[in-house]
Parts: sequence; C-alpha cells; structure tokens
Amino acid sequence: MSETTTAPSAGGATRGQQLSSLWQGYPLIRHLVTAAIGLAVVIVVLTAVDDFQATKLTEMAYIAIAAGGLTLLTGLNGQISLGHGALMAFGAYTTALLYDDREVGTPLVVVVLVSVLVTVLVGILIGIAAARLHGPYLAGATLTLAIAVPEIGKYFDQLGGDQGLRLFVPEIPQWATDIAYYLTGSDPSRSKYVAFLAWVTLIVVFILLANLASSRIGRRWAAVRDDEVAAELAGIDLTRARVSAFVVSAAAAGAAGAMFALAQRTVGPLGFSLNLSLTLLAIVVLGGLGSLTGAILLSGVLVFLPQIVMDLGSGADLDATRASQMATLTFGLVMVLVILLAPRGLMGGVRALGLRLRSARAGRRTPPASGGSSSSGAAPSPTTDPASPSSTAETAEPDDGSTPITTKKGTS
Repeated sequence: MSETTTAPSAGGATRGQQLSSLWQGYPLIRHLVTAAIGLAVVIVVLTAVDDFQATKLTEMAYIAIAAGGLTLLTGLNGQISLGHGALMAFGAYTTALLYDDREVGTPLVVVVLVSVLVTVLVGILIGIAAARLHGPYLAGATLTLAIAVPEIGKYFDQLGGDQGLRLFVPEIPQWATDIAYYLTGSDPSRSKYVAFLAWVTLIVVFILLANLASSRIGRRWAAVRDDEVAAELAGIDLTRARVSAFVVSAAAAGAAGAMFALAQRTVGPLGFSLNLSLTLLAIVVLGGLGSLTGAILLSGVLVFLPQIVMDLGSGADLDATRASQMATLTFGLVMVLVILLAPRGLMGGVRALGLRLRSARAGRRTPPASGGSSSSGAAPSPTTDPASPSSTAETAEPDDGSTPITTKKGTS
C-alpha cells in the first residue's frame, strides 16, 4: 500500500513569510506592537501591587530611562559618560522649580517637555565641548560634571541648598480617575498615578530610542564607533554624529530626572551624587552594550534585588544593618557572575546562547554528506555573535548620498 504525504499549504507558508518579513523589515511596527503589549502589562501590574511596590516600579522606570539613553551613547556611539546623574539633576531641578506650589496650573506634559528641553540645551553645550575627546579623556570630563553639578545645587539658595527643593505632585485628572475606576473598580492613589506616568514616559522614550538605533542616524553612530577613519571617508561628520548622540542621551536623562522629581517629591544634591552616574554605567555594561532590553532588566535587578534580600535577611532574624550589608553583597555577587558568565552583558549572553542552540539544531537536521565521509552529519557553519562589535560588518552611509562603504566592526 502506497503512502501519501500532504504538503504544507503554500499559501500558509507565504503568509507566514510575509508576516515574518513585515515584523523584521519594519522596525516601527515591531516597536509599536511591543510598546502596546508593554503598556497592557504595566496597567495589569500596577492594578495588582500596593503603593510601596508602585513606588519601587517608579524608581525602576526612571533609572531605566536614563540607562536607555546612556546605552545609545556608550553602546552605539562608543562615548563613555560618567556624568549622566548630573544631567538627570537638570531635569529634576527644572521640574521642582515649575512645581513648587500646589496651585500651579502648568500641565504636567509641558513641565516634562520643558525639563527635557533644558537638559538638551545643557547636553548641546557639553557635547560640543567633549566632541573631540575620546576614551578616558571624555570619561574624565563627564566625571568632572558629575562632581560639580551637586555642588552648584548646594551653593545657590534658590535651589534649596543642602536641603533641596520640595515639590507637590499635581492632582490626578478626573479623566484618569474615571478610566482607572472603570478598569480596576477603585480610584488610583498618587503613587500609582506617578508610577503610571513614569512607565508611559519610559515606553515613549524607548520607542524613540529604538527607532533611532535602527535608522540611518543610528547606523552613522555605529560607524563612528567602529572606525572613525572609514566613517569620515564615507562622508560622515564625526563631530555632528557625536554631538547628536550626546544630545539624544541627555534628553532621555532629562525625562528621567523629571520622573525622579515627581517620585521623590524632594530634589536635593544628595540624590545626584557620583554613585548614581556609576550605577547607570554599570547597568549599561552589565545589561549589554546597545541593548535597551538589558537596560530595563538590570534596572529591575538593581531596584528589587536588594529589597528581596533584605526581606530574606529580616526573616532570618538579621538586624537592619546586616540585612542591608547582605543586600549589597548579593548585588555585587550578581555583577561578578554576569561578568564571568556573560562578558558581553546579559543580553549579549542570551543572544550568543540562542545562536549556539540554533546552530546545534541546524547541525542535527543536516543530512550526512554524500561520499566516503565518516561524520554523522555536516558541521554547522561558524556563527558570530551580533552583540560583539567586532563580529559583524557595518555599512556606513555617507551624508551626501554617495556610494556607501562597508567597514569591519572593530575598536577604533
């Protein structure tokens, strides 16, 4: 009896290929769909948590916003900044100055936009001054910024001095209360309202950053990072590329500073110490250079892991001091493990693992080579890790529309 097999539907395969091509070929559609899913998750989570957890989620959001901007600057353009905590201070102080009175009538969106604009202006000045600096020299210049800005806040009484400025979170709009009551059956608290604002800001900022990274502008930034000589020969203005990357990163820091001010309700010099800038850089490196997903994940680890460890320590009858020390030790061990197990960052390790698994599956599916080969199957071709700056080719697109050249990614 003969056996018949049914071939898969060509139309179904074609539709699947079309959907895959649409998903991969149109980054904006992919980012918008991801953002819609993320917004739905945020609404569900904020409905389920209490006010304390909502406050921690707000902290995670504004740290991730600042880390996302720094990810593009360091991971995509190759500029090392140790002063992004200071850039956050400009956005936070601007928000505090505009919201220092309960009767303020300025819409919140306008306040955030003004805070971002002020930080962008500062970023333009710093970016132009630092455009010719590289490596440790740029790090040293931005380190000076991180040290100097908190002292400026202490010097001027209009900025509150050592005590800082207090601000009042605006009243929840009636339409927001109605929507929240319709979805959850209860009125939102101030903490959940601020958390929702912070996460909406994060989603909007990350959509913009992701589209910039996948656009021609992002490819220029990467070309400057990989090989400055080849990028300049392709017609790319190195100074403009560096300044534009710094300005975009500063804008994200300004938005993060505005959310910081709304969450903390007090803006002072101690909130923007050098430790904040170093923490942001650690998130970028450990999450994976150039990975926005890694920035979000490491921000969550930074915010929630110490609290979880402290709760476990308190449950084990440790006093508050030892529980806090245990939290710091645990976070340090996590950093060491990420460095040892995933030298290219968390998301770089995930991508490398996915490539190895796909290569192994492809090797098992490949039929044995015809002839006298004694091997059980054809060996898979070597693959490279897309997270590695030295493993892929990058096309540098010239500004004047001339023929692009392809450069090998490497350290400049």
